[in-house]
Amino acid sequence: MDRVFEGGRGWFCGGLRKEGRATVGGGVAGVADAGEGTHGAGGGGGRGRGWAEVGVDGLGRVMILFFNIALAHVEQEKRLSFIKAWEESEETKSINKAQKKLSALDAWENSKKAALEAKLKEIEEVLEKKKAEYAEKINNMVAQIHKQAEEKRAMVQAKKGEDILAVQEKAAKYRATGYAPKKILGCISF
Repeated sequence: MDRVFEGGRGWFCGGLRKEGRATVGGGVAGVADAGEGTHGAGGGGGRGRGWAEVGVDGLGRVMILFFNIALAHVEQEKRLSFIKAWEESEETKSINKAQKKLSALDAWENSKKAALEAKLKEIEEVLEKKKAEYAEKINNMVAQIHKQAEEKRAMVQAKKGEDILAVQEKAAKYRATGYAPKKILGCISF
């Protein structure tokens, strides 16, 4: 007994698509509708509603294909691709956010370094100025000490000259009077 199925629904069997009126039981394949879902190549009905295709291959075996499995597979792939796209989008956002923060940190670091280097240069200039002032003061002090030392040397030389002159005068006096000095070299006496 053959049952006839009407409708514009198509079915696949062995890669061929047949449309329109088909029969089951006489060696011709057909479509059995199990719900209100729509069907097209690669499309599918509503969730939970499905329909089965019944067909007979060349060897007389009945083939039943449940397109809900294919639809579930397509939905799963769609869901996974959406998740992957979302994941890539979120990763990109995270990378961009981190890159922005790193750029801000680099700019902050560079500005702080520049400020400290400017401050260091300013301090070096102040220190150089103070160093020059202290060097001038020290050189003036060295010159003053040298001058004092020269004055003291001159005084010592003058005193030495006076002492030698006094000794020579006393020696001339002793020669003139014929007296000998009482102390020779501070420890020998006559």
